[in-house]
Amino acid sequence: MSPKEAKSRYRQIMAEIAKVGLCLPGSLVERTSRCGSAGCHCHTDPTKRHGPYPSWTRSVGGKTVTRTLGPDQVERYKPFFDNSRRLKELVQELEALSVQVVSEAEGWGTPREGSHNVGDTPDNVSSTTVQGH
Repeated sequence: MSPKEAKSRYRQIMAEIAKVGLCLPGSLVERTSRCGSAGCHCHTDPTKRHGPYPSWTRSVGGKTVTRTLGPDQVERYKPFFDNSRRLKELVQELEALSVQVVSEAEGWGTPREGSHNVGDTPDNVSSTTVQGH
């Protein structure tokens, strides 16, 4: 990809990111459950559990948090889950584009999985992560 094409795609990605809107992390899933009544059919037959109940599941501080949603909430929040998925896709594309641009600028070529190019940090040498501002 030429530098001009890369710059154009970068601008397109950034414009799409700017339009994404609110994002909810995690997953929207349907869950079934067993109730507290020992004699209920849900305890003896897994196909007859209660539900399905739509749930929002996400990780907060290393712990899974689940919130059961009503049908109206699912309709309202589904676009936020879709936005989150789209944002992740765009960020992955931006990262891949960045790797390609840097690799071409440095003449590194395309690295293969598990291989090291000249300039890569050897396993016995530590490196420092530098973050941009």
